[in-house]
Amino acid sequence: MMRVGIVGVSGYSGLTAFELLLNHPQVRVTYATSRNSQGPLAEIWPRLKGRTNLICEKFKLDKALKLGDLFFLSLPHGASMGIVPKLLKARKRVIDLSADYRLKNALDYKKWYDLKHTDAGHLSQAVYGLPELYRSDIKKANLVANPGCYSTAAILALAPLCATHTDTISSIIIDAKSGVSGAGRKLADQLMFCEVHENFKAYKVLNHQHTPEINLYLSKLARGKINVIFVPHLLPVNRGIWETIYVRFKNRIQEKMIFNLYQKFYKTEPFIRLVPLGSQPQLRDVVGTNYCDIGFVVGERENILVISCVIDNLMKGAAGQAVQNMNIMGGFTETQGLL
Repeated sequence: MMRVGIVGVSGYSGLTAFELLLNHPQVRVTYATSRNSQGPLAEIWPRLKGRTNLICEKFKLDKALKLGDLFFLSLPHGASMGIVPKLLKARKRVIDLSADYRLKNALDYKKWYDLKHTDAGHLSQAVYGLPELYRSDIKKANLVANPGCYSTAAILALAPLCATHTDTISSIIIDAKSGVSGAGRKLADQLMFCEVHENFKAYKVLNHQHTPEINLYLSKLARGKINVIFVPHLLPVNRGIWETIYVRFKNRIQEKMIFNLYQKFYKTEPFIRLVPLGSQPQLRDVVGTNYCDIGFVVGERENILVISCVIDNLMKGAAGQAVQNMNIMGGFTETQGLL
């Protein structure tokens, strides 16, 4: 039985991870912490009444090391880098849900997150936690950098093309939309009900922090430079991500060829679902699940491919993917606790 600690259980991703692990046959959550909320977990989250007697407390390294084998860090950006080196030194395994270890260059992290990276030495050690691309590395990893929610959808939607057809792509535009929980559980004027309800808006246009992450891992696949145009929007829903991606090609393409490419690329992946040609995915089909649904339309005269990709930002975009990574690291069936 693997003993798991969740550091940051009072946030949406931390709660989602905890609920998933409650039903996992190979895992027991033995330690839970929060910086702002302490006491019985069932009082912090009343939906957990009758399901757990665990007490949430402030993080204490000595206690964490005694009680856990693997830790989920569901913390604000900048907080994980103060904890990760201590856990790794004690030979604990870590899945970090923040952005602290996703990028490989400390200067890039400073540029996009406006924070100095204090643990740059572990950036190269961290494995990017996208199982569909890095499963074998994740299995051996001690530190997994769980991908961003927008990045997960974008990379999964574009990976087959960037791995095989980079030379024929002339541009990529990502029109992305996320539910409000993607911003985390925090007080902010722009996230209040009256600001979000019956509203729709773009934000951080051409300046979102997931842009370098998307470019980095697509470029690795392409073995060349990929620069996407990325524009995020805030949807007036609790959870879910929809990305409409426009890929313009230099040469003529065929819809069936694209569909066959994706079928072959993802044929053994348990959480990737391709919708039939002529159909489109929708948010309600993935919310509450770890699935990523992808659809296609090709404009042959315009040499353009429109990809539609949907995920749940708290599941495949955060906690669900973290549990998937834990399963791989622990040698468990990859879908355990997720189906």
